[in-house]
Amino acid sequence: MTTAFWIICGAILLCIVISGFFAGSETALTAASRARMHSLEQNGSAKARMVNALIDHRDRLIGALLIGNNLANILASSLATSIFLDLFGARGVAYSTAAMTVLLVVFAEVLPKSWAISGPDRFALAVAPLVRAFVFVVGPLATLVNRIVRIVLRLFRIGLKEHQSLLTAHEELRGTAEVLLREGGFIKQERDRLGGLLDLVDLEVSDVMVHRTRMLSVNADEPPDAIVRGILQSPYTRVPIWKGSIDNIVGVVHAKDMLRALNDAGNDPEKIDILKVASRPWFVPDTTSLQDQLNAFLRRKSHFAIVVDEYGEVEGMVTLEDIIEEIVGEIADEHDIEMQGVKQEADGSVVVEGSVPIRDLNRALDWHLPDEEATTIAGLVIHETQTIPEEKQAFTFHNMRFIVMKRDKNRITRLRIKPLVEAAASGPLN
Repeated sequence: MTTAFWIICGAILLCIVISGFFAGSETALTAASRARMHSLEQNGSAKARMVNALIDHRDRLIGALLIGNNLANILASSLATSIFLDLFGARGVAYSTAAMTVLLVVFAEVLPKSWAISGPDRFALAVAPLVRAFVFVVGPLATLVNRIVRIVLRLFRIGLKEHQSLLTAHEELRGTAEVLLREGGFIKQERDRLGGLLDLVDLEVSDVMVHRTRMLSVNADEPPDAIVRGILQSPYTRVPIWKGSIDNIVGVVHAKDMLRALNDAGNDPEKIDILKVASRPWFVPDTTSLQDQLNAFLRRKSHFAIVVDEYGEVEGMVTLEDIIEEIVGEIADEHDIEMQGVKQEADGSVVVEGSVPIRDLNRALDWHLPDEEATTIAGLVIHETQTIPEEKQAFTFHNMRFIVMKRDKNRITRLRIKPLVEAAASGPLN
């Protein structure tokens, strides 16, 4: 063996080490905890600041690391091929391919990535200075490569904005919550709360409002004693007042204001002018996102709004509590009316009132029924069947078995639902 032979072997080994460094760095920097890095940076860690700066330009970072990784792999394979050709002739190409495949997969991919993923934060902090220097040198080339990639993707009508991240913050948070749930770091309720908070931007007021058919309201033309009695006997703090028709909401009465007015009137309801006690109603479009509506509630220091459609007709009402319940789940107090909307049966099926929201059912039973086209479970059945089913009709969709138990005119009021696997195991439902 000549000196040149051993020099080439040493160069191959060095290329494998460099390739492993780039592979491990990519894994560690993409898996590092952003929250942990920001915390360390706030505490004065220079390396954490480097990691955050690298992650902030993720496309450039990954491009540079892939360039370095591929250059090292190609150089190692080329050098190995030259040695094997000298030793074995034409058969050396096959021998070189087999040998380098094993070496690169084991020592330049699996080993460093496994090492990095076992402690991504620690690994990322260790390699940050070297990676930053390499990205500084190769950065312009990586930027050019990213632009070429975007141009090619644009040819296939796949558009990426100039600074668009490949992973959104919301998706990262959802994925982290799911992992923590599987690993025992989260309980289901905590996962649901985080998911509910992230969903606020995607949901509209119409998804959580109390529909006008279930909205408790008072006719301002009724006798004063009937109005006062109706408001004080109501389980709700705020009650809308209308004149002529439900579409003409003229005010909202707070129970405390009613009690004050009744006290000032010497407990004589006949002396109370309900329109003077009522506050001015606040109307919001049904297409308002829950995130915007929550911000509006907080900004106006209000808790109650009337929801209207594009024609100005009343669709229902929404409260601050309705939005908060999307985050924390159902909130019950001593004045809430207990509603038997969901009942678990011994055979594994669930009897559900048609007015139960799909999102509430998904959250309670950890189901995944779609809620894009319908808000209630009855609405989902009607949407999927494109008809108003008769009683005892059964349908199967979304891996669930749906049986209409009760129908009132054109409304489905009660359903039996069972996951398809369980339904098949236990036989037909009656």
